[in-house]
This record gives sequence, structure tokens and C-alpha cells, in this order.
Amino acid sequence: MPHDHHGHSHAHLDPSNGDRRVAIAICANGLLTVAQIIGGIFAGSLALIADALHNFSDMAALVIAFAARKIARRPADERMTFGYGRIETVAALINYTTLIVIGLYLIYEGGMRLIEPPEVKGWTVVIIAGLALVVDALTATLTYSMQKGSQNIRALFLHNLSDALASVAVIVGGTLIILYDMRWVDPAITIGIAIYILYLAFAEIGAPIRTLMLASPPEIDGGEVVAAIRQTNGVKDVHHVHLWQMEENSPALDAHVVVEDDAWSQLERIKAELKMRAGTEFGINHATLEFERNGICDGDVPLFGHDKRRSS
Repeated sequence: MPHDHHGHSHAHLDPSNGDRRVAIAICANGLLTVAQIIGGIFAGSLALIADALHNFSDMAALVIAFAARKIARRPADERMTFGYGRIETVAALINYTTLIVIGLYLIYEGGMRLIEPPEVKGWTVVIIAGLALVVDALTATLTYSMQKGSQNIRALFLHNLSDALASVAVIVGGTLIILYDMRWVDPAITIGIAIYILYLAFAEIGAPIRTLMLASPPEIDGGEVVAAIRQTNGVKDVHHVHLWQMEENSPALDAHVVVEDDAWSQLERIKAELKMRAGTEFGINHATLEFERNGICDGDVPLFGHDKRRSS
């Protein structure tokens, strides 16, 4: 079955332009974090401090992403023969993990304040949260076009998007406090923000984990790849198949291909056809194939992975 794996949307931005966007976002979030912490302490608002902590995590995430973008451009060398591209996946995992830690902490703090809601200065909350909403919207806009082909930048974008929604919630909470003195709304909104943060983080953290665990690309069916190899003229069978992503959007294939006895003189044709099919049908442009004569390996070799008995 043909697969269209060339539809990934990559950000075709000039790298220096993307770096400028991230740098602007770092500065904006840094200033906002300071303003929110001061305002939250002055107003007695946990929701505002919660939003500040989330913004601080955004700033840290932006710094990590900025460094990862720089490192990822380095060419492969003798120490890192696959290159440095996977550093962006590591950065995404760090950022999602940070979101989870912050979310759990905010649920705990919000629960404590629900028991005994403190006095909250509603106008201060609304004004600071309004400023936060402007900065969060700006940062989300800066990173939106860059996140479509990058786990790293997508983690940033989700940080910013959740921040913008959190700021809206804080504004609503501050308004209710002003109008009705509903002080319990502040910690309740904090818990709501935290639950949303956790939802985003757990929904997205699987992708970088899969990449780092060398899992097969989720959009590629390993059984269909095996079937395509076996259907190629001159191929008897295949085993020791490995499918993984060298970095995001770069699927790779490694396999031992058993060749029919009368097709051994056609190895170059078979190799070219297999690589062409891997690229056109599955989007796999990095394929390492080892060819074997029929009967070289016993029938107990694994289809996927390697034989642990032979490597022990």
C-alpha cells in the first residue's frame, strides 16, 4: 500500500531568522516572568504566580530550544557519526518533563489554598494577566510557523499556547474576585491550569520518548515494509529488520535481505529497487541493507531486531 510520507510540513525559515524569533521570545518571557512574580506577591494571587512559574518554564524552554537549534546544525564527526540533530528531541523531552513537574506542583499548591483561600487584589491580577496574555500571544505567534516540523519547537509552542489560555483564565478569575469577592476562584483556576498543562505534556511527551528509544516511526507499518521487501523480484526473505528515526522526520531502515540463488548476480539491481521502494512508498531515505545467500542463516533468526543469543 503506497504511503505519502512526504507531507511533513517543515519550517523553511532562514535559520538566523528563526533564531531571532526565539531570542525575542526569550527576552519577552523573561521580563514577563519578573512582572508576574512581583505582581502575584503584591496581589496575593497564587494563580498569577502559577502563571509566572509557567512563563519561567517557557523562558527556560526557549533557552534550551535556542541552544538545541544551534547544536543540531553541527555536521557529523568522529564522535557523533549520526550528527547532532537528535539534541532537539532531547530538548523537547526536557521541556515536556518540566511541564509535568510544574503541573503537579501547582495542583498541590492550589489544593492547599482551596482549603483556606487568601485575600487577593483582583485589579492587580487582571492587569498583570492582561500583559501576560499579550506576551504569550506574541510568543505563540513567533513560534507557530516554526513548530510544524520540529518536536523541539512544538514543545515551545505548546508551552506558549497553554500560557495564553492560562492568562485568559487568570483574567476571568481576577474579574470574579473584583465583582463577587470569590477568592476560592484563584486556587481553583490554578488547579485548572495545572490539569491542562499536564494534559498537554502527557499528550506530546510520547513522541520524543519514541525517538530516543529507537522505536519505529509511528506513521510507518513495519509489516508493510517487510511485505514490500519480500515482494521484490529476486528476494527470498528478510530478517533482522530495524526501523527507527535517526532524528525527527528522518526514518531509517536496516535489514538483512536473503537473495534467491539465481538472483545473486543481480544484487545491484535488487539493492536499487529496495531503496527506491523504501523512499517512495514509506519515506525512508536512509536504508542500510546486508545481503545473504539463501540458507546461510538458520530458520530461527528473528524478523525484527537482532538475535540476542548471537550477541551474548
